[in-house]
Formats: sequence, C-alpha cells, structure tokens
Amino acid sequence: VQLQASGGGLMQAGGSLRLSCAASGGTFSNYNMAWFRQTPGKERTFAAAIQRSGKNTYYADSVKGRFTISRDNAKNTVYLQIDSLKAEDTAVYYCAADRPGRTYASNAYYFAPTYRYWGQGTLVTVSS
Repeated sequence: VQLQASGGGLMQAGGSLRLSCAASGGTFSNYNMAWFRQTPGKERTFAAAIQRSGKNTYYADSVKGRFTISRDNAKNTVYLQIDSLKAEDTAVYYCAADRPGRTYASNAYYFAPTYRYWGQGTLVTVSS
C-alpha cells in the first residue's frame, strides 16, 4: 500500500489543523493506521492509531484531548485532527499502515515496528 500525507503548513498556536493520509494499492479497510511525528534530531514518536474498523483508537498521553484520529474506509483516507495547536506540535507528521489483516494487543499500536508502510510525511509548523 502507498500512503500520501497532506495538510501540513504554517499555523498559529491555538488554531486547528486536519491532516489527511490517502492510501492506494491495497484494501484500506484491512490496515490498522497510525500517525507518528518527528522533530529534527529526535526519534519518531507515536501520536495516534486507529483499528481497521475504526472501533478503537489509541493516543499518546501528550496529545490526548487535542488530537483525534479518524478514518473513512470508503475514501481510503485516515485523518488527524489537531486542536489547540502548540509550538511543541511542530514536527513532520507521518502516517503509517501495518500489514493487512492483523490484530494486536493494545500496546502494540504505540510502536513503530508494528507498521510496515510509511508515507512521506507532512510538515506542521506552529508559531507562538
């Protein structure tokens, strides 16, 4: 599956932003999806994940209450809504998909090695 992230840009602190990740080349509903983010010189960190059906979602503690992950399986797209933007949200945001048809214990969704396919990233810059 190929992933194309979009929606990043220069934003003001306190504002909102919705990132999109369009998938192609696979049956989208077979993939658990996630968003990670990375700042220069640091490791890529988990932000949010959503199961194939959309039934369950998972969030890093640092983003709970401000980030919302969702998916539209009819549009082959996963979204990340970011509200109350903060300067520390500045990062490149990557969407990721696991291997198709998998189910995991809850903690697995938080870890990068769970995911097999990665998009190219979209840059979000938040000015304070």
